[in-house]
Amino acid sequence: MSKRVFILLIVLMIFALIGIIAVQIYWINNTIEIREKQFTNDVRFALANVSENIQKREIDDYYKEYSPIIDSLRQSSKSVVRDFHFQKIDTVRNEIFSFRQSILENNYKSSIPLFGNDSLTFKTFFSEKSKEISKINSFSKDYIDATPEERIYEVGKLSKLLSAQFENTFRDIAANLPIYDRISTNEITLNLDNELRERGVDTDFEFGVYGDGLATKVRSNKFKKQKRKSYQVPLFADDDGDSNYQLYVSFPDKKEYILASIANILALSAIFILIIILAFASAVYQLLKQKQISEIKTDFINNMTHEFKTPIATINLALDAIKNPKIINDKEKILRYTEMIREENKRMHGQVENVLRISRLEKNQLDLTNEIADLHDIIHDAITHVDLIVKDKGGYINVHLKALQNEVMVSKFHFTNVIVNMLDNAVKYTNDAPKIDIYTENAGNNIILKIRDQGIGMNKNVQKHVFDKFYREQKGNIHDVKGHGLGLSYVKKIVEHNHGSVYVESEKGKGSTFTIKLPLI
Repeated sequence: MSKRVFILLIVLMIFALIGIIAVQIYWINNTIEIREKQFTNDVRFALANVSENIQKREIDDYYKEYSPIIDSLRQSSKSVVRDFHFQKIDTVRNEIFSFRQSILENNYKSSIPLFGNDSLTFKTFFSEKSKEISKINSFSKDYIDATPEERIYEVGKLSKLLSAQFENTFRDIAANLPIYDRISTNEITLNLDNELRERGVDTDFEFGVYGDGLATKVRSNKFKKQKRKSYQVPLFADDDGDSNYQLYVSFPDKKEYILASIANILALSAIFILIIILAFASAVYQLLKQKQISEIKTDFINNMTHEFKTPIATINLALDAIKNPKIINDKEKILRYTEMIREENKRMHGQVENVLRISRLEKNQLDLTNEIADLHDIIHDAITHVDLIVKDKGGYINVHLKALQNEVMVSKFHFTNVIVNMLDNAVKYTNDAPKIDIYTENAGNNIILKIRDQGIGMNKNVQKHVFDKFYREQKGNIHDVKGHGLGLSYVKKIVEHNHGSVYVESEKGKGSTFTIKLPLI
């Protein structure tokens, strides 16, 4: 996969992920808006019923108080003129409220020629209301002490029309009373609670009654009037729907309640979004990993080709030289060329063995039979494999073996290869003469082995991947360092197989220190 195609694929996946998340967020917002509208409708219907219940209760209270008088008036004799007179005393405000309503009934009779002597009777009504407020001191004490029945009297008969207008009459009477005499905080609380619960609205509320835009005493303790956050409904409206009082209701926990009501939907949406993000992240990770594997594969093939190219070319040259008539009879040269072919063949065999060893190690097919071994002996044995190379380059290997306890349970063969690989890296990654120091020391029940060089060193990014399989620090397409990036991967696997740990400390241009920690027997 080319880099451009890979980037395009990632961009498309990101775009798709953003689109899916955007759809989820839109759906969630839409659900919240629908729930808010439903909440508003439920509250408005509840408030309308509360207002109606309170107004009906007030009329019922008046009717219960004066129903005996009204019933007696219905049974009076017939008269054309009806007159209803009501007076009520307010000792708190030192006032007497007087209300009077007169009803005039006119009868009309008309003959119908089409039906002989038959006729039709028409009735028309005319009503007139008046009210007056007077101070108590203008009335006698006997009048003040009179019962309600004694203060309600009629002139003529009250027909069904008066009974039909009873509600309107007492609306006018009640309108003169202060609001706290007409309704209580407890009544509003009970009404609101019942109506809201019937519609499934179960959250705290605060309320207040306002008259002509001013707050009254009828309110809950924590109510604060807020524009666009409070719901309102008129109280004690007249026939035209006008009212001097407004009931305002607010819900302090409205947002939390709405979110809680759709909590299951929000939780599912959050889970789905998380799953989508995780799936996307996993897909991107797999793509990056596949791309990395592809690059490693290509790099490995290039390295293998480069590593085999030199020995193959050397072998071909040696074979061509042997076939030369001038050399074929020269035994000394033939032996030299034959030895050269053997060494190059051995070199290629070693490269193949490194690859196969790692492969068998990953499949747990590598023979890793452990035995008691002296780590210092293994170190000296490993040094002999690279000592000539180091001295040929004018370098040195100094040992500082200070560990008093040095017996470990390892495979001698493989652990020797571990130290050889680390020493070989110290030689290869040094521009000048190799300068290597080896240290051992005891730390509790462990032995610490350190191999320090003064080579080119590594930056932090390289240190993170130096133990990865096939990883090699490259300089463009220049293969100036031999190997396949398998040595340190092999080192780590062998050390971890022996219950140890390995890590590196390095600074660019100042060298590296590889540390192995192994448990003692």
